[in-house]
Amino acid sequence: MKAAVCREFGKDLDIVDVDLRPPGRGEVEVEIAACAICHSDIHYIDGAWGGHLPAVYGHEAAGHVRATGPGVAGFVVGDPVLVTLIRSCGSCRSCQCGSPATCEASFDKVNSSPIRLRDPASTPLEQGLCTAAFAERAVVDQSQIQAIPDAIALDVACLLSCGVITGVGAAVNTAGIRAGSNVVVVGAGGVGLNSIQGARVAGAARVIAVDVLDEKLDGAREFGATHGVRGDDKDVHRQIRRLTDGRGADTVLVTVGAAAAYERAPRFLAPGGELVAVGMPASDALARWSPMVFAFFGQSIRGSAMGDTVLSRDIPWLLDLYRQGRVKLDELVTGRYPLERINDAIADTRAGRSRRNVIVMKGHS
Repeated sequence: MKAAVCREFGKDLDIVDVDLRPPGRGEVEVEIAACAICHSDIHYIDGAWGGHLPAVYGHEAAGHVRATGPGVAGFVVGDPVLVTLIRSCGSCRSCQCGSPATCEASFDKVNSSPIRLRDPASTPLEQGLCTAAFAERAVVDQSQIQAIPDAIALDVACLLSCGVITGVGAAVNTAGIRAGSNVVVVGAGGVGLNSIQGARVAGAARVIAVDVLDEKLDGAREFGATHGVRGDDKDVHRQIRRLTDGRGADTVLVTVGAAAAYERAPRFLAPGGELVAVGMPASDALARWSPMVFAFFGQSIRGSAMGDTVLSRDIPWLLDLYRQGRVKLDELVTGRYPLERINDAIADTRAGRSRRNVIVMKGHS
């Protein structure tokens, strides 16, 4: 099958033929129909988070079950499914407490089967983000897939696998936004727009989008933001206080992977407010805060891993909201590219011009 292989950090991906082994115990082989470009993939491609090469990345995908391994239950060949990076053992403390996105089992403990991918020279390929969906097929653990209806287009459905659940989940699951709250969302890209949607669904009174591009602030309003503020204005914190009757935000969700955004975000908080870390900068990027300020005002900082999503709970709920017209999905797709043009899709995403670019595999246009 064809796959996009990263051989050197920061360089274009190579489209080559690779070998994919059959699914082992508890695994499912999925024929990938579509896979969106996520900034997490780009961070790995750039080497910002380390990792081993050569590798196949891609994790925001949808397709059809092609084969199942021993012990798989609930899925049959032909089922349309989402493919995610949320790989859970089901038995560790996090999984048992309803937090599969922070499963504590190591890769080897979850599945000790042999290497999944090899290139034409039989060199093992890293399965990036436990998924490797920048390829025509992928073998993943059964915990990583979720059934979806036939009616939804797969090039739209794939966004639910990461961008949507991360953004909406950060607002609803992690932050637990209450009706009447004041919410600030820093960054109006793909994840930010979904955090805005989540805040709106949760009943926030004001949802203030912060971004450095006017066109992104306009887009944020389409997705439910009540106000937009330029993030490069020196008095952005004062503008936010004016819009919130002098208090500041009950919740600030930082959805961009920029340390500078995290450094400024605490100034947007109201007393007792919470900063939710959603976007992930490079692993060596640091932000500075005053612990005294957080302690004095009773504020908090909390991370959100994949929106604290439980696939079997949250995907049906989001699909219901989509069918009701309360959550936008189609409008998130900026461009569709064949696998052969994945480097163009990545370049466009890097430039900040897109909400989500989607790789559509041959035969699924």
